[in-house]
Amino acid sequence: MTYSSLRTARLAGCSVLASAFMLTSCTMSGGGGDRAGSSQSPAPSSARTATRQSEKELSEQAQAALAAVRGGTPVEAGAERVTDGIHSDATLSRGKTYRISLACTGKGNARLTFVPADAGTKTAVPCDKSVVQQRITADKPVRIDVDGTRGSTGVIAWQINAV
Repeated sequence: MTYSSLRTARLAGCSVLASAFMLTSCTMSGGGGDRAGSSQSPAPSSARTATRQSEKELSEQAQAALAAVRGGTPVEAGAERVTDGIHSDATLSRGKTYRISLACTGKGNARLTFVPADAGTKTAVPCDKSVVQQRITADKPVRIDVDGTRGSTGVIAWQINAV
């Protein structure tokens, strides 16, 4: 081997080592960066997956609680995180009577309110799988809001039925 090919081989070897060192230091840093070479999933991803599974289970439980008390013709329905709340400008016919049913699963409470206030009664909704029902009268457009109280978590399932 000649001197120049030996020198080229050493430079190539040093480049490979330097690249490997830089790659390792970037992927293994404790600064919260990605762990590309790690065999374990990063904690935030695992936490998000567990939260999604938990929300899915809570949603299924809340919807099952509502299914036990359904009656009337369904108008609107849904399920939301307690932290997001429910905010619906319900499409209700003037002069008709409706019933909203809510089931919350998780921890804490939520608060059901109406605009205008005389469309229904302000009501507490405990996040204990119980079903809360409220009669709605629609003399004008109705806005329905359900907001979780401070520190409450879980899922609220809701349905509006024509009575």
